[in-house]
Amino acid sequence: MLTPVLEIGGTHVTAALVGPDPGTVHEQVRTALPAQGTLDEILGAVAATASRVSAPAWARWGVAVPGPFDYEAGIGLFQGVGKFDALYGVDLRAELLRRLAPSPGTLHFLNDADAFSIGESIAGAAAGHRRAVCITLGSGVGSAFVDRGKPVNDGPLVPQDGSAHLLTYGGRPMEDTVSRRAIRAAYARAALDDPDVVPEVRTIAELARGGETHARAVLDHAFRALGETLAPWINRFEATALVVGGSIAASWDLIEAPLRIGLTAGPNTAEEQPLTVCTAARPDDAPLLGAARWARQAMRTRPTCDVPPL
Repeated sequence: MLTPVLEIGGTHVTAALVGPDPGTVHEQVRTALPAQGTLDEILGAVAATASRVSAPAWARWGVAVPGPFDYEAGIGLFQGVGKFDALYGVDLRAELLRRLAPSPGTLHFLNDADAFSIGESIAGAAAGHRRAVCITLGSGVGSAFVDRGKPVNDGPLVPQDGSAHLLTYGGRPMEDTVSRRAIRAAYARAALDDPDVVPEVRTIAELARGGETHARAVLDHAFRALGETLAPWINRFEATALVVGGSIAASWDLIEAPLRIGLTAGPNTAEEQPLTVCTAARPDDAPLLGAARWARQAMRTRPTCDVPPL
């Protein structure tokens, strides 16, 4: 049985059919998405992409969507986050049920970082680990704390909502230090006479590889800070794997060393149990595998994320 899925990102939308666990991906289609477009432009692009896979009528779709979003109700809460302003307050479930062809039976929404973590737990770098922390690095820091393949979003072992982006570093939100905008802003302050012309992170990474000291220092600081911030939570959660995905993970040759230094710095290190630190094994299709698993589980029962007490 094939499960149709959508991954709606800040710059793209992907549709696919996913086979039974551990999961194979068929008919994967990825197209650009106008995140700052009108409601009709955004949802028109989603529907057009979905129409290019041969989903049966009345199928259960899994849909991975970034936050802020009401996943139970299917309503967009995007406001002041630089994308999808036109979807604020919109019932995406109703809109997509109306627009997708052939008509779906229902749609099951989940956070895109949760979908990524489930996919990596099924058939990726977190497979075989009872507990793992999976993060995605790009415009922000997406995260999921996963116990036996299920995201844990509350309780004493994880940050608020299971969200690393709500953590702080140096008294400020972590994304003021580790994110696309933060890295670019730090490089502009350190190296540029004209702060209105700031290179993208991939260019800063290329400069660092070429020996440019400001670029290297900015990246070292950002990812050491990330490690220091995550370490006590990895330790508390007793995770044995930290899996890193997202566009910035393409610069793993520059990220890994300072991240590891941060993880082992300070009094609350991540050294107290063996920890695998690696990039995602399924960076392109882990969210699709996760969305399919979510939809299949919803056919039986809403999964719970109970964690044994401390």
